[in-house]
Amino acid sequence: MILDRARDDTSNIVHLEHVNLTQPDQRLATLFYIVGLQFTRDPYLMVGVNNMWVNIGRSQMHLPTRDAQRLRGTIGLVVPDLDLVEASLAQVAPQLEATEFGFERQTDLIAAHCPWGNRFRLHAPDPERWGQMQLGMAYVEFDVPTGAAIAIADFYRTMLDAPAEVHRDGDGRRSASVRVGADQRLDFVETNEPLASYDGHHIQIYLADFSGPYRRLKDCNLITRDTDPHEWRFIDIVDLDSAARPVVFQLEHEVRSMRHPLFGRPLVNRNPQQSNAAYIKGHDAFRGTI
Repeated sequence: MILDRARDDTSNIVHLEHVNLTQPDQRLATLFYIVGLQFTRDPYLMVGVNNMWVNIGRSQMHLPTRDAQRLRGTIGLVVPDLDLVEASLAQVAPQLEATEFGFERQTDLIAAHCPWGNRFRLHAPDPERWGQMQLGMAYVEFDVPTGAAIAIADFYRTMLDAPAEVHRDGDGRRSASVRVGADQRLDFVETNEPLASYDGHHIQIYLADFSGPYRRLKDCNLITRDTDPHEWRFIDIVDLDSAARPVVFQLEHEVRSMRHPLFGRPLVNRNPQQSNAAYIKGHDAFRGTI
């Protein structure tokens, strides 16, 4: 048997920790993320009514209370049991009927919209596609302008030292896929559809080589915030092959080092099958692989 050793390669981007989307109503967010999708509110941080952190395996959604933001793309999540999630989404549907919420069970996934129209795909665990992940954030897929995929892949390879490949689907549409850690990725899929203006939503990533990408981005005047010794940010993804370096896509990256105090913080994930009516002692926590 010939082993594909490249399958176990990882990336300088070691982890996609959270996606941050502001939203105006913590009650509706709780119904969708906690009751409907069966995730877990972080019990230790952001426990007030102005922000909510939602644990999804080793990753999170951050949901500050402000006007709604909409990610230009789709968030891909792995859940232990699609049937259970389908049933729980159906239960919260009457309480979300006046919003943009919706969901559809397809052959091997659930496509869902949050109350403000953000798109999600929920997948069952699959070692061939998601590795060992049984609960977590497997990918974030962004809609990008036609012609941007090659420049985006080159940007991540050159600036962040992250493996990135360009693919073409059956319709000839190109996409850039950026490897994150062992079992996560960022996908940038070209579309001919008009894109909404960027509204400030962000993702947060951890880097192994923290200073090298910083120096390269700083040399190009792309650093937008020096937060503290363990964090910096940038927004513009540019075409490095053009002397003018035009912006091809915008997405704020909150970039942290592996020395950041929150790196590797254990996250609480509940077992959503527990109930007070059918309680099993010792089974409160999710027991699968995250």
